[in-house]
Amino acid sequence: MNISSSASSTAAAAQDSRAFRTLARIGYVVLGILHILIGVIAISIAIGGGGGDADQGGALAQIQQAPAGVLLLWVIVLGLFALAIWQIAEAVVERDPDSTKKWGHRAKFLGTAAAYLAIGATALVYALGGQSQSSESSQSFSARLLAVPAGVVLLVVVGLGVVAVGVAFIVRGITRAFAKSLALPAGAARSGIVAFGIAGYIAKGIAVAVAGVLFVIAAVTHDPEKAGGLDAALRSLAGLPFGVIILWAVGAGLALYGVFCFARARYARM
Repeated sequence: MNISSSASSTAAAAQDSRAFRTLARIGYVVLGILHILIGVIAISIAIGGGGGDADQGGALAQIQQAPAGVLLLWVIVLGLFALAIWQIAEAVVERDPDSTKKWGHRAKFLGTAAAYLAIGATALVYALGGQSQSSESSQSFSARLLAVPAGVVLLVVVGLGVVAVGVAFIVRGITRAFAKSLALPAGAARSGIVAFGIAGYIAKGIAVAVAGVLFVIAAVTHDPEKAGGLDAALRSLAGLPFGVIILWAVGAGLALYGVFCFARARYARM
């Protein structure tokens, strides 16, 4: 048996495991919790209430301080890692007859897995009693990249890549493409889940795209401190005309994305 067929067999076995599917669905639940918390923090910032960092770190910090928070953090770690492994398995067993689409799907699955692993790793830091600042990480990454030859170009490419991810979220929301991966019920429940998905994907896409723009600005100005993560992106929205309204709407959309993740945990095709 060659390495490719062995990997496919292992991935298929993981997907056939009921326990593993349950863990992956828990991953969607914890994603929902994190996005609701981020959305609430963003709304709090919009109305002048502070509320901490409007990103995964800020949400995890709130969980860390809650009763039984450490236990929940470990559940988040397990759920996100299981969800990441599930995405990797999806990439391995992808069998679209169109070669271009097949590798496109694989890239999407692996990119999603990387994102889940990153959030899971951050949750692990908090579960072990540590802290993490996404803005500082983004600035440190930008500073290191700007220090290498052609660093400005590389940072612009990174920023444009993040913007592209944000635009992809927006398009996925507008076109309702996310519904293809769900076995949705009929009637009002279906309509509600789709509506939450549309609002959530668009809101998340806006936030991610703005974060990408901040990387580009950091590159053009040669100032790594201009870069930032999700929190910096959301706070920058507040500086726009009608920024408070925009930030409130995006925060509400992120919270709705969290609710959508709960439905996704139930109805995702697995």
